[in-house]
Amino acid sequence: MVAYALRRIASSLLVLWLVVSLTFFLTRLLPGSPFDREKGGAKVAEALAKQYQLDGSLWQQYQAYLRDLLHGDLRRSTKYRQWSASEILAQKLPVSLVLGGCALLLATTAGVGLGAACALRPGSRRDRWLMAATMLPNAIPTFVSGPLLIVVFALLLSWLPVGGWGQPAQIILPTLCLAAPFAAQLARLTRGSLHETLCQPYIRSARAKGLSPQAVLLHHALRPALLPVVSYLGPLAANLLTGSMVIESIFSISGTGSVFVNSIQNRDVFPLCAAVLVYCSLLIFFNLLTDLVLVLLDRRIQLR
Repeated sequence: MVAYALRRIASSLLVLWLVVSLTFFLTRLLPGSPFDREKGGAKVAEALAKQYQLDGSLWQQYQAYLRDLLHGDLRRSTKYRQWSASEILAQKLPVSLVLGGCALLLATTAGVGLGAACALRPGSRRDRWLMAATMLPNAIPTFVSGPLLIVVFALLLSWLPVGGWGQPAQIILPTLCLAAPFAAQLARLTRGSLHETLCQPYIRSARAKGLSPQAVLLHHALRPALLPVVSYLGPLAANLLTGSMVIESIFSISGTGSVFVNSIQNRDVFPLCAAVLVYCSLLIFFNLLTDLVLVLLDRRIQLR
């Protein structure tokens, strides 16, 4: 397992290099310059481009950036010049991590719980109603469900604040809106996997031995049924923890989603590359963690 993890880390470094390089080149190939709107004309723009090492050829700019990146320097923002890319992420990332962590916890708990409840009584009224209800969050996009939640719970009932960040009550609506579609997907995935597992011959043998339904579920059915769920949770965790641009925009939350949007609009290459680097690092980490957890759940899986 250690050798496998080391090989994955080595290949992950190559992936990070390719993604950051592609992001850098795509951003620099956009028409225009981040200094086009500077007061003072072409001379000021040229001076700023030289200061940020964006004045040479595209290859020279890339070499200089990659050299600084290898030394841990993510460069400074060309739009907010008093801030470095690392300082911007240090301010925005914790917000997205808290929001994504709460959404991940809610989606996992609700999705797995509802899916297991339906799988234990397949074809029942509870199963039909809950599975039908899980189609609703997937059918309504978040840019529609978010304003609906604000109208109902903030404007009509006045139970929760409209948006913002900093108070516990302000976390509830964006967490619910972000977690709902993923909870529905997890519920359907858990229900299908657990129902298939409960129909296996070894489960019928365990029941024939006189084991209680709880013992059959916990000791024989749950671990193999969670394999596809754990596989789905890896990229889901990275997706939620880096924030949602739509949710953050609807609820006026200043997280990493705003870094992506503002950096693209302003051609601010360095915060954009830093945000992509963080997102890809989280995605690689959770995919690796998922593979290791799958081995613990099922010893028949071999890592190669």
